[in-house]
Amino acid sequence: MATSESKPKEKGLILRRCIDFVFGFENKKGDILDSWIYFADSFNFPPKEFYAAIEKEMTARKIPGMEISREEFSEGGLLSDKRIYLRLFRERLALYTCAAPFGTGYFFSFRAVYVPALVRLWHILVLWFFFGVINALLIALLGFTFAGVAFITLLFAIAAVFRNATGAGFGDLDTLLLKIPIVSTVYQNWFREDTFYRIDTRTLYLQTLPEIVRKLAEEVTAAKGVKLLPQRGNLPALSELGKSLPSTPPKQ
Repeated sequence: MATSESKPKEKGLILRRCIDFVFGFENKKGDILDSWIYFADSFNFPPKEFYAAIEKEMTARKIPGMEISREEFSEGGLLSDKRIYLRLFRERLALYTCAAPFGTGYFFSFRAVYVPALVRLWHILVLWFFFGVINALLIALLGFTFAGVAFITLLFAIAAVFRNATGAGFGDLDTLLLKIPIVSTVYQNWFREDTFYRIDTRTLYLQTLPEIVRKLAEEVTAAKGVKLLPQRGNLPALSELGKSLPSTPPKQ
């Protein structure tokens, strides 16, 4: 039973979601699911060489659907120096690794970030405009009656393709849809089923890759006789991800 204090919070949450839906854009920052940082005293190492070692290891493992890139983030404000991070991205889960000097020491950091596929009002408006143009072209070519039939058939065909894009033999189509702006968000939010297999591989991805990065950091520091020391943090634990995943595949 909801208490009197929880009701204002629920109303505030609903209001916030409505504002985000109307005025919000893609959630590019995302939610941090897990994080760790290790420190090595009196140590230095070229970050690009460490990133290259990670890239080589990940490429050899042939993890399906994973993209590897390097991104620059500001150390402070807009005019501050940039710091390069290695980014491993798969199914809206981004793993960021940083290797950088800190004074006479050196640190290795890791973050697992989940960027949800949130459909916004502007997504719907763009799709509405796109299908409006298609409908106008059909009317010009076929006339009003036949254009209506053709347009409805087209919508059902697109929905069927989206629903079956993850089926056997359609892996390339699924990958393509995930790369198309706006379409990827609608596809993931409304059509892409969260199966047991996808949940299992997502869990492996989040548990295995951080351990690979940590072991590579230990190998790099141990080669120079330096001990890698873990630092305590207060960021969310990896287990929090389980709270956002269904225990059984949801029905579409």
